[in-house]
Amino acid sequence: MTEKPAQPIVSDRRTVSDRRITFGIIAGEASGDILGAGLIRALRQRYPNARFVGIGGDDMIAEGFHSLVPMERLSVMGLVEVLGRIRELFSIRVRLLNYFFATPPDVVIGIDSPDFTLAIERRCREAGILSVHYVSPSVWAWRQKRIFKIAKSVNLMLTLFPFEARFYEEHQVPVAFVGHPLADRIPLEPDTLSMRASLGLEADAPVLAVLPGSRAGEVERLGTLFLEASRWIQGRRPDLQLVIPCVNRDREKQVRDLVEALAVKLPVTIVRGRSRDVMAASDVVLLASGTATLEAMLLKKPMVVGYRLSGFSYALLSKLVKVPHVALPNLLGGRQLVPELLQDNATAESLGAAVLERLENSEERSRLKDAFTELHHTLKQDADDKAAQAISELVEGGAN
Repeated sequence: MTEKPAQPIVSDRRTVSDRRITFGIIAGEASGDILGAGLIRALRQRYPNARFVGIGGDDMIAEGFHSLVPMERLSVMGLVEVLGRIRELFSIRVRLLNYFFATPPDVVIGIDSPDFTLAIERRCREAGILSVHYVSPSVWAWRQKRIFKIAKSVNLMLTLFPFEARFYEEHQVPVAFVGHPLADRIPLEPDTLSMRASLGLEADAPVLAVLPGSRAGEVERLGTLFLEASRWIQGRRPDLQLVIPCVNRDREKQVRDLVEALAVKLPVTIVRGRSRDVMAASDVVLLASGTATLEAMLLKKPMVVGYRLSGFSYALLSKLVKVPHVALPNLLGGRQLVPELLQDNATAESLGAAVLERLENSEERSRLKDAFTELHHTLKQDADDKAAQAISELVEGGAN
């Protein structure tokens, strides 16, 4: 995207003002807490006497943030849980708005969690308080008419991906692409051999990382399918090492039960957590769509994306989704860099054949590494600092 010229008052890593500016920040989940902590550090470089208040987690609090409500009270998952807590969520929103209206911050920044934060941003903007949203909702992919609500809610949108910024530009919503924090944290060259050693894997035998998801239903649907694909590959590559990271003890037990039920005759290493290390140690990753595809891309790993939903859910989403790809590497590259085998196309044989092709086709592996490295550089923008820069320019320039 074409970047707006920086205003002369701000220079990277230089104090903008010593005044006691207040930043209102709202983070509703762990990923937002991490983003918020990095943002606070970068903003404090520009505003050393700044005050940070709102809702945040332990990482933000460690940076001197004052959380009015424990962040865990916002971290709800699933429709049933939200409905059970809706009165409390409304109460938290009212309390937060009352605080911001009584002691107005210079700017309110909502980090992700759009169902909660965008409504607060809109009320604040209507009250004359600058508002920013950090991490775009997937408005470019589905329910695109949400863009009109977003346009009324924010003075500035900060996006992690360049194609998101282009979407906002097309709809005349002020936007800044700041890059993705994962691209800043993950090295350009992964240390595959040391990761293999740390996981107790053989250095010379090929490794397949299998990531069927983090929720029980996903693991039930995809874990069986992915293990059947692994068994299919075993008949052709008996030297293959299989590694499966599990998000917690319950998923670990679930995966072990699936492995035993399918009698997968492969060297199987089951790891609790450490999904990024497992991917770094691998030659190929077999995984569900989601953020894990971005991590695999940044680790320069060939991957195969497989996913199945219920027939009703898939039919509904097929009508709603407005993008040609589901995997982030394909969306970022603007073409199919990695295979997406969805629904009826996701069979043990088709997934296994796609994995085998990426294990054995060295030319394709080299092409993918080059493409993934280019995309890594695109996303490696020092997101914390770039987000702080954009917010500083907004605050110093005032509302449009």
